[in-house]
Amino acid sequence: MNDRMRVLTIGHSYVVAQNRALIREVARDPQLDVTVAAPVAFRSGLGRIELQPEPPESNLKLSALAARFTQWTQIFAYDRRGLAELIGKDDFDVVHAWEEPYIYAGYQIVRAMSRSNAAFCFRTAQNIDKRYPFPFSHFERAARARADGWIAGGNLVFESMVRRGFPRERGRVMTLAVDLDAFKPLTPERKQAVAHDLGLHPPIVAYVGRLTRAKGIDLMMRAMDAVGGSTPWSLLVMGAGPMEGELRNWAAARGWSDRVQIRLVPHRDVPAYLGAADVLLAPSQTGPRWREQFGRMVIEAFACGVPVLGSDSGEIPYVVGDAGKVLPESDAGIWANAIVEVLGSADLRADMARRGFERVQAYSVASVARQYSEYYRQLADRRRMAA
Repeated sequence: MNDRMRVLTIGHSYVVAQNRALIREVARDPQLDVTVAAPVAFRSGLGRIELQPEPPESNLKLSALAARFTQWTQIFAYDRRGLAELIGKDDFDVVHAWEEPYIYAGYQIVRAMSRSNAAFCFRTAQNIDKRYPFPFSHFERAARARADGWIAGGNLVFESMVRRGFPRERGRVMTLAVDLDAFKPLTPERKQAVAHDLGLHPPIVAYVGRLTRAKGIDLMMRAMDAVGGSTPWSLLVMGAGPMEGELRNWAAARGWSDRVQIRLVPHRDVPAYLGAADVLLAPSQTGPRWREQFGRMVIEAFACGVPVLGSDSGEIPYVVGDAGKVLPESDAGIWANAIVEVLGSADLRADMARRGFERVQAYSVASVARQYSEYYRQLADRRRMAA
């Protein structure tokens, strides 16, 4: 008889094996039996992604669910029958929806829980007090009514959800995590080899993320304009998005095409490039409908020993803390001065890298996985006591 606590977690991001690093670490707990469910395939900015297999040494059980309309996150749908069978066939103690409570897929999981006695929780990254139109408002209310607990992806997320009526005592702040086995500092020799392969001359300024105004591409271009061409630098941009053409035209117009590289890099390959950087820019911008929800690129840079300059948008100041520099999100002059200062001082870069590496330990997969294991146990105990 299996007397271990049985956990099921469901989410579209689990289609990528690296995104399962956190829950894979949770599954190393000998008292937990963990199943992960994800779509058979999902369409993202990188195109269609097939469900990637688990490594041989993993303790996770991987379950594939058919899904439709995956190019539209708010309305994509799991196969209803497959979802119901998955939740109903095993006697799970905890079911965790790694989907926003206001999207249709999250609502489907709530509906499938109607015949389950398992504790239920969901994760949210929404850090703005939004009021959703029907039916999305109905989806969120249903999730709140059924949930035994909820997980906020950051401090601002937690406070926003509490203001909107989610019970504080059932919530927990648990952030994204970084796999320190994948993201780690490169040796000086390896850094030099990567720069050579990229055709870039150090020092290298890096950016990782979507190429959009919300992510601060405008600010980055204005800041580099202010830094100017006489200062030695190269710019490595890892990502894709609607501003890619504008970014390429900007570099060409200034004669900087040889010092600006734009690459669409799968997440699994980011560590091979990020560690070659001398500073990472995280210039996210606050808008009426969005502000930075966490900033995964910040902790990944910390893990790679790369200094970070981050904007004061959303959660970034909480993540950076005193390990990097937090700058006004709209002042290109201040950003330019900070870039010049960091690139011009090897001692400052070394100090920032050290502080970042110390700080990232709290965001490691091992550290955050312990928080999840503890929370799952609390949810299961709370459900049993209520019953």
